[in-house]
Amino acid sequence: MTAEPTSDQLLSEARQGRVGALGLLLERYRNYLTLLAELKVGRWLRGKVDAPDLVQDVFLAAARDFATFRGTTEAELLGWLRRILACELADLVRHHTAGRRDARLERRLADDLDRSSQALDAGLAASVSSPSQQAVRRERAVVLADALKGLPADYARVVALHHLEGLTFPEVAERMGRSVDSVKQLWMRALGKIRRAVEGSL
Repeated sequence: MTAEPTSDQLLSEARQGRVGALGLLLERYRNYLTLLAELKVGRWLRGKVDAPDLVQDVFLAAARDFATFRGTTEAELLGWLRRILACELADLVRHHTAGRRDARLERRLADDLDRSSQALDAGLAASVSSPSQQAVRRERAVVLADALKGLPADYARVVALHHLEGLTFPEVAERMGRSVDSVKQLWMRALGKIRRAVEGSL
């Protein structure tokens, strides 16, 4: 049985022009980018845009502009994809608000996406413990995003609101229309499911 190629191997193959390598590589980041997009669409566009469609636009732009990417690591690729996502988001914000192109908006969105990614990597990882060997092979934020996207909707939402948006439990409870105790219980169950999903992927 052939071992699945690592992200770094796929990146190298994509650089060499191997047919299909870039598509396989980008697909590994669908959950990660969708999670980030959902947070920003909800905050900036109030549900006017579908996050999966936005991620598809990011993939199209990445495929079109891949020759301009100069990085060599998965971390650099993720940073590049977040910048593309920020540009796509900024274009949509301008479209829906009839605004002019504003480089400051793109920088603000890019910084916002970087913070959310760091919160996923650091804040959530600290709560579920390190994904150990899996994190050595892949960026930890991507592994955790995959686990988070596999959760039931309420579980994923409580984790995203608390860890990625930085809301307190009372604020999460108000946003979700639940009691603080039920939100805490939901959060604990969600962390348990994420931990088991991450351990099961090793």
